[in-house]
Amino acid sequence: MTKLIPVLLLLLTACTPAPPDMDELAREYLYLELSMGLHDPAHVDAYFGPEELRTAAHFQAILDKVDALLPGEAPLSERVESFNNQFVIPIDKMDDVFTAAMDECRRRTLENMDLPEHESFTIEYVNDKPWTGYNWYQGNAQSLIQLNTDFPMYISKAVDLGCHEGYPGHHTFNALLEKNLVDDKGWLEVALYPLFSPQSVIAEGSGNYGIDLAFPGDERMQFEKDVLFPLAGLDAGQADLYYKVSALVAQLDFADNEAARDYLNGDMTRDEAAAWVQTYELEREDKSMQRTRFFDAYRSYVINYNHGKALVADYVERNGADADERWTRFEKMLSSPMLPADLQK
Repeated sequence: MTKLIPVLLLLLTACTPAPPDMDELAREYLYLELSMGLHDPAHVDAYFGPEELRTAAHFQAILDKVDALLPGEAPLSERVESFNNQFVIPIDKMDDVFTAAMDECRRRTLENMDLPEHESFTIEYVNDKPWTGYNWYQGNAQSLIQLNTDFPMYISKAVDLGCHEGYPGHHTFNALLEKNLVDDKGWLEVALYPLFSPQSVIAEGSGNYGIDLAFPGDERMQFEKDVLFPLAGLDAGQADLYYKVSALVAQLDFADNEAARDYLNGDMTRDEAAAWVQTYELEREDKSMQRTRFFDAYRSYVINYNHGKALVADYVERNGADADERWTRFEKMLSSPMLPADLQK
C-alpha cells in the first residue's frame, strides 16, 4: 500500500492546475485599484508600487475619452483608424499639400527669426524606413527632407512635419548653428552633430515644440481647414471632431516610452510591444510594428521627442513669456551651444 502513495501523489499532481502567478495577480490587483482611483480620487490613499502601472491607469483615462467620441463595438484603435481614413492625403496631392505646409511654416518662422538668405530645402518621398520624416542637413543652409510614404499620411502630418523637419525645427536649428557658431565664431567642432548626444534632446524637443510656437491656439486648425483640406480634396465637415480626437491621442505620446523601455529591456516581445503601441497610442497595426523597428534602430532616442518637448516648453514659456519673448528664447536656444541642463536654469 505504501508503494502506491507516490504514484497516487503523482496522479493527483498531474490533475491539479498550476498555481497562479502571484506576482501577476498582484499587478492585476494594483492596476484594478489604480483604475478605480480614476473615478474616485479619494479611493487610493497611498501608492508606492511600480510606476508603469500608475502610468497605464493615466493612459486608460485618455482612451476612455477617445472611446466616448468614437463609440462602437470594434477595438478602439480600429475605430480611430477608420475615422482617420477620411483625412488621408491622396498620393497625387501629397507634394502640393506638403509644399504649402512647409511654405507656411517657413513664412511664420521668418516673421520672427532671421535665417541665412540662401537657405532652402528639398523634399523627397521615400519608402521602407523606420521613421515618418527625416531631415538630412547638407551644410551651407541646405536640407534634404525625406518623407516616408509607407503608411497613409494624415492631413495634420503636413504641418507637423513641415515644422518639425523644417521651420522652426531641424532645418532652422542646423542653419543657425552653422551660421552663428561655425561661420561667425569659427567653432569647427560644432560642424559635426552626433545623433546620440545631449544635443538631440534639444533638437527633437524644439522640433516638436516649434509646431505650437509657429501655430499658436487655433491658427493651425484654421490654416489646415482653409488651405490644406482644399488642396488635398478632403471634406472638412468632420474636421472639428478630428482635431478633438487628435488632441487626445497626442496626450498618449508618453506611452511610446513605456513600450520602448520594456521592449529594449527584454520584458516585452516585439509583438507585445507592437500591441502596446496599438492599444495605448491607438496606432494602426502595421504602423505599430514599424514603431518597434524604430526602437531597434534608435533605442532610447525615443525620449527626446516628448521629454525634450517638455523641457523646451518649460524653458521658452517660463514666467509667462509672451509670444515675442517665446520666439526670442527659442532663437537663442537654437543659436547657442546649450545643453539640456541649461534649459532648467
